[in-house]
Amino acid sequence: MTTVKIAYSPCPNDTFVFDAWAHGRVQGAPRLDVTFADIDITNGMAERGEFDVLKVSYAVLPYVLDEYALLPCGGALGRGCGPLVLTREPGTELAGRTVAVPSEKSTAYLLFRLWAADVVPEGVGQIVVLPFHEIMPAVRDGKVDAGLVIHEARFTYQNYGLHCLADMGEHWESTTGLPIPLGAIIAKRSLGARTLELLAESARASVRMAWDDPVASRPYVLEHAQEMDPAVADQHIGLYVNEFTAGLGEAGYAAVRGLLTRAAAEGLVPPVGPTALAFP
Repeated sequence: MTTVKIAYSPCPNDTFVFDAWAHGRVQGAPRLDVTFADIDITNGMAERGEFDVLKVSYAVLPYVLDEYALLPCGGALGRGCGPLVLTREPGTELAGRTVAVPSEKSTAYLLFRLWAADVVPEGVGQIVVLPFHEIMPAVRDGKVDAGLVIHEARFTYQNYGLHCLADMGEHWESTTGLPIPLGAIIAKRSLGARTLELLAESARASVRMAWDDPVASRPYVLEHAQEMDPAVADQHIGLYVNEFTAGLGEAGYAAVRGLLTRAAAEGLVPPVGPTALAFP
């Protein structure tokens, strides 16, 4: 392939990871034709088979693995980086309450549902899907009782006068001992094994180049960071770009399998086959 159509988010972790590749600095890598879209949009793109390569939620994998393969690098897993449930008052009881979430096909939502099954056995009330940037204002203004937030909201929710009711990542790590699977890089199986391996090598090389020279990626990161404070962007990258971005490894694959197996057992996603995550 000479050009690959790829879609990923404008979030700092994605622009940091793909900067070198997107700007032609990864030797031997195919050229990227980049589309920026938030992850709830890229999830839908994957279900419609619209791009060669996409950054998606791990939660969408059961719906797309027939057409797409999971790349073993480039994505987001980690520790201490899970979604948060925020409320206006500390200690709010969620039974029967309205909770705003960014998507019902997101990893954050799966982690929330698994947490709620353990902690709120009587069940939360209505789930409302809101754009990510509207969730914290909605909680602050009393339009919803709680909000499920991700990414840089970990560093900014206090600015809205909100309280962290629970950390979905802490619950996941304490019950499984595994890292938190958040975002995956997938590529069309129809590209063939050789091309899939080249894509994985290119993604891994781009990550390592960003680590070796983080200053080089800074203009690209800040250009797309949606007026984010540069210090917050740095925290964001530090949290979500780590050893699992360079390679999922045994623990990373165990985390992904664990999430999808638990979610399927709760009836949240279809089950995946034993070889569905194999690469290529």
